[in-house]
Amino acid sequence: MNNFIDISKYSIVLASQSPRRQQLLKDMGFTFEVRISKDIDESFPENLKNQAIATYLSELKFNAYQSELANNELLITADTIVCIENEMLGKPRDRNHAIKMLQKLSNKSHFVYTGITVGTKDKKITAYDASEVFFQPISTEEIEWYVDKYKPFDKAGSYGVQEWIGYVGIEKIVGSFYNVMGLPTQKLYSTLKQFAC
Repeated sequence: MNNFIDISKYSIVLASQSPRRQQLLKDMGFTFEVRISKDIDESFPENLKNQAIATYLSELKFNAYQSELANNELLITADTIVCIENEMLGKPRDRNHAIKMLQKLSNKSHFVYTGITVGTKDKKITAYDASEVFFQPISTEEIEWYVDKYKPFDKAGSYGVQEWIGYVGIEKIVGSFYNVMGLPTQKLYSTLKQFAC
C-alpha cells in the first residue's frame, strides 16, 4: 500500500500530459502510469456553462480510454477551465491570445473549475471543484514579460498559479489552490476512497 487509501488491487492510470497533475498525484503518494495516446476533440455543447463544461470534458476523456482498460486498472482524467463573466477561457491559441486573456483577468475575479472522472472498465464517478481567484491590476508590460518568459500556452486562462504571475498578481483564492493548479487533490482523494478495498 503506497498511500493511506488501500487501492492496491488497482493499477492507477492518469490520462493527462499535464506535468502539474502528474506532480500533484505523485505528491499525494500514489504510483501511477501516464497514458496519453489519444487525440481527443474537446468541443462541447454550447448550452453547457461553468462546471458542466469541466465535468463534460473530463468524462469525454475518460470515455475515450474506458473500453481499453484492463480489469485491474483505475483511470483518472481531469479538465480545468477558467470562466470570467460567463465566458470560458481555454488554452490560448498564441502569444497575442494569451496576452488578451490575461488583460481580461487583470483587476477582476474569475472562477476555475476542474472536473475529475475516476473509474474502471465498469464504473465511473465524476466530481468537480470550484475556486474563485482574485487578480490585482497587472500592467501590459508585466503580462507580456510573463507570457514571453513562461509561455503559458498549455494552461487554461494563460497562467500558472504556481508561476511568477501567481506570486505577484493573485491577491487571494477562495477555494482549493490545487484546483487552480489543475487537480483538486482533496476532491480526488475523497473520490478514490470510494474504490478502496
